[in-house]
Amino acid sequence: MNDLKRMYQRYQSEIEREVIGTLRTGWWLNGAMGKRFAANFARFIGVSDCVLVANGTDALELALAAVANLTPAHGREVVLVANAGGYASCACWHNGLVPHFVDIELSSQLMSVPSAVAAVSENTAAIVVTHLYGGAVDVRAIRHGLAKAGFSHIPIIEDCAQSHGARINGEMTGSLGDVATFSFYPTKNLGAMGDGGALVTADAAIAGHVRQLQQYGWSSKYHVGVPNGRNSRMDEVQAALLDVLLPQLDERNQRRCEILNQYRSAAQQRLQFIHSGVGEVAHLAVALCDGRDTFRAFMKERGIETDIHYPVLDCDQTGWAQLPMKGVANLSVSRASVGRLCSVPCYPEMTADEVTHVCSAIEEWETL
Repeated sequence: MNDLKRMYQRYQSEIEREVIGTLRTGWWLNGAMGKRFAANFARFIGVSDCVLVANGTDALELALAAVANLTPAHGREVVLVANAGGYASCACWHNGLVPHFVDIELSSQLMSVPSAVAAVSENTAAIVVTHLYGGAVDVRAIRHGLAKAGFSHIPIIEDCAQSHGARINGEMTGSLGDVATFSFYPTKNLGAMGDGGALVTADAAIAGHVRQLQQYGWSSKYHVGVPNGRNSRMDEVQAALLDVLLPQLDERNQRRCEILNQYRSAAQQRLQFIHSGVGEVAHLAVALCDGRDTFRAFMKERGIETDIHYPVLDCDQTGWAQLPMKGVANLSVSRASVGRLCSVPCYPEMTADEVTHVCSAIEEWETL
């Protein structure tokens, strides 16, 4: 599904120069490289503040903690989707919040804007908008719906773990909500050589609160000013690597989209690749496929790996069955989709021959 060694080989000289230079400074946490990448990433997204943290899950948990404490909304429910791998749901439960699941659109597999707005009530603490698979949810439309319903005070958190560089109506994902979270897991569109995450925001109060929470809740060294803090930070080596790759992001995203569009051209009826419109960045090449197990066996016989993102809805996970949640009866599209999802390889370092091989297999599958 991916070959990260190829990415390293492509940018080896730049990566090694920056990483070795960082190691030689002897300053490996909370230093100049982290500050530089945070400033560059905030500028890329179009916001004032970027706080680097240990991983994308921490970013979600800290974002929810910040908005729950700093916004006028005092409810305990969080509106979100159930098909995005469970990360936002975990962040809710770890903050003592209740996931309120809403349905998705079939063609994009993204949050349904009308469903999200309809689920909001006086009990809503926040909405988590997940830009899944490299697509982009129309956050502006959600804001318009909230204002029309009298809930303009409800904060929106963008989960951009799969949408680095994606745009909706020309606006960058990560710049549209009250706060946005990113993962830099190695296979992301902008990935580190290990774990890493970030929160970005144009709200100085949210940024300040997150900076306290990520450092034990300190108001000054060894003096705790707010509860529920932790240790969550990105090391200097990861920041140095990400700063090398950030200028390449748009070009790499374009290559991903080219590959995905070739797959779409090869597919007809049996495979329907999801599509969220102009501005997507093809984090994954995901199709709706009837006879999924047969298709996966067919592709394996031709030396092509496949995967399922994600095979179980959050609300149906055995280990979470006893945790508080709402909205599970109103997920008809999510439930109809989950058994049909299948991903095929899509990453910038795929060769033209490899892409052609996948396309040929898709074309063959369509004729069976």
